[in-house]
Amino acid sequence: MSNRRSFLKLSTLGAIGSAIGASAAPSALARALPKKIADQPGVQLAIATICCDGFGDEFFEPAFRIAPAAGFRNIEFNCWYPRTLTPAGLRSIQERCRERQLRPISVQGNGFRDGKAIDVAHKLLCMQAAVTLGCSRVKFTGAKRGTNGGLPAIISTLKELAPAAEEMGILICVENHANNNLENVADYETLFAAIDSPNVGLCLDTGHFTGAAVSIPEIIERFHSRINHVDLKDCQSEGVYKTVKFGEGVTDLHGTIQELIRRGYQGYLVVEQAPPIEPGTLVQDLANAYNQFKQYQSPARA
Repeated sequence: MSNRRSFLKLSTLGAIGSAIGASAAPSALARALPKKIADQPGVQLAIATICCDGFGDEFFEPAFRIAPAAGFRNIEFNCWYPRTLTPAGLRSIQERCRERQLRPISVQGNGFRDGKAIDVAHKLLCMQAAVTLGCSRVKFTGAKRGTNGGLPAIISTLKELAPAAEEMGILICVENHANNNLENVADYETLFAAIDSPNVGLCLDTGHFTGAAVSIPEIIERFHSRINHVDLKDCQSEGVYKTVKFGEGVTDLHGTIQELIRRGYQGYLVVEQAPPIEPGTLVQDLANAYNQFKQYQSPARA
């Protein structure tokens, strides 16, 4: 059964935006609040630099040019290369954001590895980078399924990071990927049974759940109180991870967003359409994405 048909089994959706948020289920509103988080954005749209830069070390030059041209002001930085996390690199990001009136909202670092001290140190560095940039979120996924110590190594690292996240006022957003140590319902049930910190939650990547044939409605039903970040991707078909332009795949993006908001979601909707990209139409494609999803932004900062 497709994600779209599955959503028809859920309760009737309320009005979009603030009206939906106001009618959220009591259980969602009763969730444990993260500690020391200053950023309370409502629901806001953002873009990840990967949409503009691809996987190469472009030092965000394409992102700073393309993101504002497509209408985005909130931006997530994919800090996968050494210079992006140095003091000089972070100052450059800050300066260019000020020049272009862009707002950093998240830092994505390299994925969880083996649970050793160097992995903990890397994640702490990303958390400090987020503080430096004035944002409250970091995002990490895992390694290929069955490698680098598997899910136990991720849990071991998060047990060290969770107290630091609470102290620093950071949300750790743990992202699912297809064929990954973070992939399905059982993975997140195990993770959240071991990590109960309100500052550690699920980054729901729509394309990767579709590509892994994992039911997004079931994910929301089980984990809505722990979802703290959302990546928007469209996937060509269920069970095979291949991203396509928004509207050309089978992922029920609007149904997903509406149900999240009905459940009380507060945070960012991050356009993260991964490469391959088409340079000739990229700005227009991303502008189309902005126009498609901007309706869900909270009025105060829309």
